[in-house]
Amino acid sequence: MAYPRRLPVVNDLHRIVADALPDHNPEETREWVDALKAVVTNGGEERAKYIVRKLLAASSELGIDVRTLPLSDYVNTIPADQEPDYPGDMEIEERIRHHLRWNAAAIVQRGQRPGLGVGGHIATYQSTCHLYEVGFNHYFRGKDHPGGGDHIYMQGHGSPGAYSRAFLEGRMTEWDLDHFRQTTKGGLAAYPHPRLMPNFWEFPTVNMGLGTINSVYQARYNRYLHNRGLKDTSDQRIWAFIGDGEMDEPEAQGALTVAARDGLDNLTWVVNCNLQRLDGPVLPNGKIVQQLEGQFAGAGWNVIKVLWGPKWDRLIAMDTSGELVQKLNTTPDGQFQTFTARDAAYVKEHFFNTPALRNLLEKSQLTDNDLPVLDRGGHNVRKINAAFNAAVNHKGRPTVILAQTVKGWSLGKGFMSANANHQMKKLSIDQFKAMRDRLELNIPDSALVDPYQVPYVSLDHDPEAKEYLLERRRELGGFLPERREYHSDMALPEPKRYDAMKKGSGEAEVATTMGLVRLMRDLIKVKGFGERIVPITPDEARTFGIDSMFNQLGIYSPQGMQYDPVDSDMLMSYRTATDGQILNEGITECGCMAIFQAAGTSHSTHGVEMLPMFYFYSMFGLQRIGDSVWQAADMRARGFIIGCTAGRTTLNGEGLQHQDGNSILYAVANPSLITYDPSFVFEVAVIVEEGIRRMMGKDAEDVMFYLTVYNEPTVQPAIPADLDPQEIIDGIYCFRESDANHTMTAQIIASGSAMTNALKAQEILAAEYNVAADVWSAPGWVGLHREAVEALEWNREHPTEEPRIPLVTEKLEENSGGPFVAVTDFVNGVPGLIAPYMPEGKTLAILGTDGFGRADTREALRRAFRIDAESIVVAVLYELAEDGEIDYSVVEQALRKYEMNYEDIPVNNAPA
Repeated sequence: MAYPRRLPVVNDLHRIVADALPDHNPEETREWVDALKAVVTNGGEERAKYIVRKLLAASSELGIDVRTLPLSDYVNTIPADQEPDYPGDMEIEERIRHHLRWNAAAIVQRGQRPGLGVGGHIATYQSTCHLYEVGFNHYFRGKDHPGGGDHIYMQGHGSPGAYSRAFLEGRMTEWDLDHFRQTTKGGLAAYPHPRLMPNFWEFPTVNMGLGTINSVYQARYNRYLHNRGLKDTSDQRIWAFIGDGEMDEPEAQGALTVAARDGLDNLTWVVNCNLQRLDGPVLPNGKIVQQLEGQFAGAGWNVIKVLWGPKWDRLIAMDTSGELVQKLNTTPDGQFQTFTARDAAYVKEHFFNTPALRNLLEKSQLTDNDLPVLDRGGHNVRKINAAFNAAVNHKGRPTVILAQTVKGWSLGKGFMSANANHQMKKLSIDQFKAMRDRLELNIPDSALVDPYQVPYVSLDHDPEAKEYLLERRRELGGFLPERREYHSDMALPEPKRYDAMKKGSGEAEVATTMGLVRLMRDLIKVKGFGERIVPITPDEARTFGIDSMFNQLGIYSPQGMQYDPVDSDMLMSYRTATDGQILNEGITECGCMAIFQAAGTSHSTHGVEMLPMFYFYSMFGLQRIGDSVWQAADMRARGFIIGCTAGRTTLNGEGLQHQDGNSILYAVANPSLITYDPSFVFEVAVIVEEGIRRMMGKDAEDVMFYLTVYNEPTVQPAIPADLDPQEIIDGIYCFRESDANHTMTAQIIASGSAMTNALKAQEILAAEYNVAADVWSAPGWVGLHREAVEALEWNREHPTEEPRIPLVTEKLEENSGGPFVAVTDFVNGVPGLIAPYMPEGKTLAILGTDGFGRADTREALRRAFRIDAESIVVAVLYELAEDGEIDYSVVEQALRKYEMNYEDIPVNNAPA
């Protein structure tokens, strides 16, 4: 039986003897290996695994701690003799890289010119240039490729390199490069920002750690699309370029097991191990590559290390004692950074500092100018190609390539590996001249006078290289990065689909969370549209009522269901399926947002419109996922983000930080979020219909709808017959006028779960205090605020024209008798968004839930936060007293009547 030699990947558990190490008893080694082969031949793979486990157990009994052995030595995973031939013209590609490096530095340098000083990062791209260029020339497939094209997550700080390549390709001009970081003038974004450059960037990645987790869930989503039969994504690959310092972020590491669990062999990470964070070495006293190798291998990834260039191949081959490999294993990263920045004498003194190593260096005939400590594998296209080739051909697991580079490579002494090079924005003229010489560029000294006007270089003088550059992209399916916008004539659900939710619940009590889930279930039944809905939840589907669809739709799992579920005999049994529609991602709001973004940008990444609906505990609201929501906005994602069990008093029994009273304020800051706090199921139906209209079909907008819904069941009224649904969308309308014939009037504005108590307060005021109070529903606090701000800004900029009146002002002026009192289950700042825009002469008194959450009954919590019906009554009475309509003694009597001993319940503080 033939045993072809396998690539020595680190996931071969406990590879004790690497190919690079000398074998002092080859005959004995061969006998052991032959014996293992015989076991496989005669007894099969399982028998061989058993024998290996017994050997490991025996080694432990003998005191041999195998666990302390490294998974692999600090050498390349793929030996030189197993590297495939390079598929391109290395000499032409080197000329192209030289132009790219120069222009990338020039972009940042010119951006620092006096009077501008917009900054930028020079060093990052210089360390990744080789990695990108092997990909661009031979691996990264564009959107015109028959397979659909690849998704490339580029390192954010290396954006000047992407612009430099686009310039050489003819996609950008010198004007574009000179307007780097000047987006108000139509210039280039600092980092990958699709919101700012919608035809160029596809994935924002400079949100440290989020680009990495997004790449995992993009790969998972691609398989989801494929397995559901919505698009063939089998030939599409996700490439993510990540810094080794970025791997400190928990989000960067948080989904490693997800990728391995799903067998995402369509995913390749390239970790640029230049050994530096922003302020200094990543792991100065250790070895970050080895640490990452252990993390990825333990998570189940295929790991390929690209550490050293060909000079090291020669040295390692000559290392018969193993002393060189041991030196590589034990030299900390901080020291390697120092070696990079020092001269040959220092390297000889501190690295080749034993008789055996000095003898090895002497026999190698390497000169002081090519001491191999600087010969990093991440700057050798043959080594990189071998790793990329192995990655795309590996099946069953995701692959990570740990590529060692030098930060600031080619920039010269003072820049390369300098601790401060992330903050270093410019070079001197002498440094540029030295760089020009190293890159062999034909730039005369006369063009290098003003350090802020160093010229850009094109390939016009090198037609062979220019044609090579363009031909490679034509062959691979077009330019990258590139974002495309697709529009469809998809038929949206007919208005009658929403009618059931607008008719009310009769005598039944229904929470708005459940109403929304029922509406989604109805919409999923719409042929040609329903299959585009992507329900997403972080292991709380039963809380929100989505479990009713488990059996019907199935929970997506690439493994299907390989067991009998414990509830298989029940109507709503748990069911996973390879074509399941529900994405139940486990307890990970960040992971759910990552796949939300993949689904919410499917219209641009795949030309397949999808509608993600992300249901999550509102208590894990925008304060937790806010950064991901910003990233989604940058990506121009679309979909519904739904904070279930919202409010600070509806999720009773939890307490402290477990009750969400502030997420709406976070939403104010994100201009992509259309935010609502609906009180009734009919409002939910109107808002969802509007959201689908705005986010789907040929006129779709790149916005997201954020809804807060509640777990408190109430009798749901039908939509008032005379109510124009546009008023709900606008954000405020009078829901119930008082039918009491009283001289004193008031206006109560409420949203969400506070509406029930607002209506109860209306009854009390009429029956007991001779006050006719109208109750307004304000589901759109945020939208009203934004519209008002826009109106006032317009007025300032058009001082001689008829001023605009904010919508909220205009609406409330229609019926503005008496004081205004607003109440929500959120902090005072939420109604406070409209406080400046009250009708003339009016102020807004606000009742909210500022402070820590607490555990108790809903009634007790609402009394504690002063938002129950009686507290609303007291607030209205107090405002009437302030207006001189009643005596303050009436307020005092009401406090005693309702037993409001507030001194026992401190405001805005934790219990003593």
